[in-house]
Amino acid sequence: MANHASAKKRIRQTHKKTARNRHIRTTVRTVVKKVRAAIDAGDKETATSTLGKAVSLIDRAVAKGIYHRRTGSRYIGRLTERVLAL
Repeated sequence: MANHASAKKRIRQTHKKTARNRHIRTTVRTVVKKVRAAIDAGDKETATSTLGKAVSLIDRAVAKGIYHRRTGSRYIGRLTERVLAL
């Protein structure tokens, strides 16, 4: 357990940051799942509209440092490719 005030503060900051990152990461995963479900169902309209939201959330997560930029690009590229193939 931390004894110094600075170490206690770092623990508090880490908890806040972890919670924020977890929220953003799970939100991205949920939207990506919705896009994939629409693709599997063959619903092009829903897939296209949800893809826009997914791209926005992935870009935001990359900007905040939650995902690496190449990881974000890979996710976006693969989803876009599957939607365009419908």
